[in-house]
Parts: sequence; C-alpha cells; structure tokens
Amino acid sequence: MPLLTPSTRSPRRRTPGPAARFGAALAAALLAVLLGPPAAGEAAPRPAPSADPGAVRWAVQPSGPGGPTGRHYFTYDLAPGDSVTDHVGVTNLGDRPLTFAVYGTDAYTTTDGAFALLPSDRAATDVGAWIGVERRSWTVQPGRRADIPFRLTVPRNATPGDHTGGVIAAVAQDGVTADGQRVRLDQRIAARVYLRVAGEVRPAVTVESVRVGYDTPLNPIGRADLTVTYRIRNSGNVRVGGTGAVVVAGPGGWTLSRTSPVDLPELLPGAEFTVTERVTGVPPALRLTATVDLAPTTVDTALPPVQRTASVWAPPWLLIAALAAAGAWLYLRRRRRRPTSAAPSTTPGPAVSEPPATAAPAGPAPVSEPSAAPPRPADASGAPVAGTAEPPAGSAAAGAR
Repeated sequence: MPLLTPSTRSPRRRTPGPAARFGAALAAALLAVLLGPPAAGEAAPRPAPSADPGAVRWAVQPSGPGGPTGRHYFTYDLAPGDSVTDHVGVTNLGDRPLTFAVYGTDAYTTTDGAFALLPSDRAATDVGAWIGVERRSWTVQPGRRADIPFRLTVPRNATPGDHTGGVIAAVAQDGVTADGQRVRLDQRIAARVYLRVAGEVRPAVTVESVRVGYDTPLNPIGRADLTVTYRIRNSGNVRVGGTGAVVVAGPGGWTLSRTSPVDLPELLPGAEFTVTERVTGVPPALRLTATVDLAPTTVDTALPPVQRTASVWAPPWLLIAALAAAGAWLYLRRRRRRPTSAAPSTTPGPAVSEPPATAAPAGPAPVSEPSAAPPRPADASGAPVAGTAEPPAGSAAAGAR
C-alpha cells in the first residue's frame, strides 16, 4: 500500500519501527477491504432504485420568456379573482433527453420545521390547485433549458393571507431494488411559490404548551440540567419566523439562567413546531420557573413578544433534612433545660379534721327560739312546788368544788 509505506513519510520524521510498519500495513489492508476498489464516477455500494443516477440531473428555477430572471422564488401579491402568467425554467443537465412532469402543488411545514411539498399521490387544494400548465409532460434535450409557461389564477373566494406551494418538474424512472424488485421512482425538483392574497392580515404566534423537567441533585449546592419543551403554532394567516429563548428564575423572580436566542423555522399558517431547550447549571432553588420568550417576525415586520411560563419543584433535600434535624435537636434541648414549677410542701404535721361542710337549705334563714324552761317539781296533787328552782348550768360543778 504505497500511501502508507515509510518511504512516503517526511525524511525529517523518525523512521518507524517494524511494529509501526506492520500496524500501518494492517490498517491499509482493512481500509481497502472496507472501501473496495475505487470506482469511476458516483457509484452506490449496492444496487439502488435508480436507473443510471449519474445521467439524471436537472435544475428548476423561476424564469421568463427569454430565460431566468434572477429570482429565487415565485413571489406574488394578488387580490381574489386576479391571475398572472409566469414561466418556470427546467434545465436538463444530463447526457440524454429527459421527459418531465410539470405541475403545481401545495407546501407544508414538517414536524422538524422543514419546508416540504405534498407527495405526488396527494392532490393540491390550495395554491397548487390554482396553478395551471399548458400540458403536464415536457421533454428537454441534453444541455438545453425549457421555459415553460404557467398561469396562476386566484379564486374569488380565496382567504386573505399567505398561500405557499411550488412548481415541480418530476422525472419518473424504472428502477430495481437490492432484492431485485422493480419499482417506479418519482424524482422531483421544485421552485417555491409564495402568494399573498389581499385582505386582512392577521399574524399570530401561540405557545400552546410548556413542559419542564429537572433532576434535583443530592448536593444542595450542586447544579443540574433543566429541560424545557414547548410547542408553538402559527395561529395567524401569514408565515412567521423569529427567535426563542428560555429564562429560568427562582423564588421571587430571581433570574438563575438564560439561554441564547435560537432561530425558529419559518412556519406556514396553521403549522406547529416543537422546541426542546436544555439549560445547564441550574441550582435546586426549591421552585424553578421557566419562561419561554418568543420574538416572532413576519417577512416584513416584527411582532409583539409572546411569553408563557411553567414551573417545577426543585427542593434541596439534604439541606431540608439538615434543617429539620437541627430544628428537632434545638426543640429537645430547650425542652430538657426548661425549669420545673414548685411542688406543694409535704412536711408532716398534726392532722386537722374539719367537719364536712353542709349545704344551707334554701329558703329564709332559721330563727332560733328560746328553749322551754324545765318543768317544776310537783306534789302528789300535781301542783307545782313553790320555792324550788332548777339550778343553773354549772352550779353542780360549783358545789362540787
């Protein structure tokens, strides 16, 4: 393999040893096996569903009766009921005659934001259906160009705003797949058509949904990535573009991070597009709020900003656990050090018995009456004995003295 032998290296470099030469030779052999022998022209590694793809080459561009006009697209501003005649230039860049199918079709925005035209098996219903070509089939000789006229007629009931499509020049060929099956290939090249129908223009962009994801790190002072996915829709009647950014804030509106504005694809009316932004280095600030900030534009003016927010919890678990443990420890410590209240005296002493309290009966207070005098002694007839009296209380005690 002469491309890797030591003789082809610079004489200023050190000559490699036998091991290096063996490794180089082995690498060259493996490379030759993988790539195979060099082929002339542009050959596929296996049979592709194409008949001599190197000879089928052509170009499509806006043109006029005398040739290309330097336009990149067909751009029109028409009112309902208006019509215009124009030309599309189809150039055969191959070495044999080619027959093209020339027709108009509608455009749409793919899910990844790309501009695309309807497949050949779907009929146009918008601007593609308004394009009429004199005939569908055109044959162009090798190295020649055909300036093919077409007419665009806007219906009287056409809605105001943008209508987008393309003028296609397609080549149909028979091919063979890798397993030997014959197929019909439809290879297409088109020039875009941008039509704006006069009337009320309503540019509008809507952020339909925002989803936020965050993996909270265990380290309370760590950082993690915040993922923001939002879907935007062109809810107006003209095509829009612009830029979008994401702002991440913590509690109280404290800004934590901001992404650089990214360009949004051109969205045709009614199209939607999903954007996913990854914001790195976001701390766990308990509650994170992501704000999608769009700066939409039309082809000729800027639109008011459009914003929408969504939040996600981002609790610093280790910090919360440490604070909870510290609070519990302080509570228990204060509880143990709290002074106890004085207990009642338990010194023994003479027991004093108190009569049980009796409730006074309801009603007027009792009135004490003098006790009746003791009866006097009587004789046998029952008459009281004169000169005798009951000694007063205590007289007996006095006499005993």
